[in-house]
Amino acid sequence: MNPMMTIARREFRSYFDSPLAYVVICLSLLALGIWMFMGPGQFWQVDRASLVTMFTIIPACLVLLIVPVITMRLIAEEKRSGTLEMLITLPVRDSEVVLGKFLGALGLVLVLIASTALYPLLMFKSVWHLGPLDMGPVLAGYLGLVLFSATAVAIGLLISSVTDSQVISLFVTFFVLALLYWIGDIGQLWGGWGGGFGSVIRELSFKEHYASFVRGLVDTRDIIFFISCATLALMFAFRALESRKWT
Repeated sequence: MNPMMTIARREFRSYFDSPLAYVVICLSLLALGIWMFMGPGQFWQVDRASLVTMFTIIPACLVLLIVPVITMRLIAEEKRSGTLEMLITLPVRDSEVVLGKFLGALGLVLVLIASTALYPLLMFKSVWHLGPLDMGPVLAGYLGLVLFSATAVAIGLLISSVTDSQVISLFVTFFVLALLYWIGDIGQLWGGWGGGFGSVIRELSFKEHYASFVRGLVDTRDIIFFISCATLALMFAFRALESRKWT
């Protein structure tokens, strides 16, 4: 088997060998349900067969908790335990280590995202039959979630690769992702002051690029934005891992 896929499978299975994956998935689904049906802008207030509320909530959950918790140990734990040196001396390229760990962590996030499909299935298809659901915006929303998650996991992996502490990795990832997600709100404030810099800031906002998918619009510019950000983060993570051989 390809070394990259071996590492990915080992990383993915390690989440389910501990309670981490089960706790993250169960608590995330519970929090999503409470927020969607009881929080501000709840589903019942929308008064139409739409999952906009769900697709608006999930990225915030990913940024605030899920991705930082999942990615904090990817490289940092290997450094702390001393197994990273053993791993990179094996007949495996650094790029395969980075991509393998990225795919393993992304696999868990995608399992969580796939599990949220229980909500539309139960609400509109099998149990409650709340009305006809337009599948176009739903599919676009899930595509946006996949791209957003891949970018967030890549950034979390990058931060984990430049620190030896899982705690530092957790808080820095949380801060960076929160900043990149809500920086558009800062851009709006800047734009309100009449500054052209606000529009530039909004272009860097993950929330702004993800919003098109929530509305059911698949724009190639948004796809390219997320893919480019994920690729750059993985490249920097590879360089960070490679630099350890020369220190």
